[in-house]
Order: sequence, then C-alpha cells, then structure tokens
Amino acid sequence: MIQVKTSAKCAGCVAKIAEQLNAFLTPDQWSVDLSSPDKVLTVTADVPAEKVVEAVRAAGFKAQLL
Repeated sequence: MIQVKTSAKCAGCVAKIAEQLNAFLTPDQWSVDLSSPDKVLTVTADVPAEKVVEAVRAAGFKAQLL
C-alpha cells in the first residue's frame, strides 16, 4: 500500500488527480481522504510509489510519500 500526502482540497481536486491516476490504475485501487488533515491518497495496487507521486504532481498538486 502506498500513502501520499497531497494538497487536494475538494472533489474537483480529486477529479483532476483521477485523470492522471486512472491512466494506470482502476478507480477501486485508490482513494483520497479529504477529511484527513494531510488529504492522504491511498493506493492499493502494486505500482511504483514514484509513479503515483508523479501523477499527483502532473495534476498540479503537491505530493509527498508518507
């Protein structure tokens, strides 16, 4: 499991991140917890953590591995 702290703030932000993540993940393999202070993105698929971080950054958001 990969967890990434993001700067996403709303469902619109998550939608932008989804455009990037859904290129190599299915929607059931990831989720963003907007209720947590760190807006944590959790990925359950077996993919490189750096690829996930790059996807979040490509969507225009900060991303930091936890």
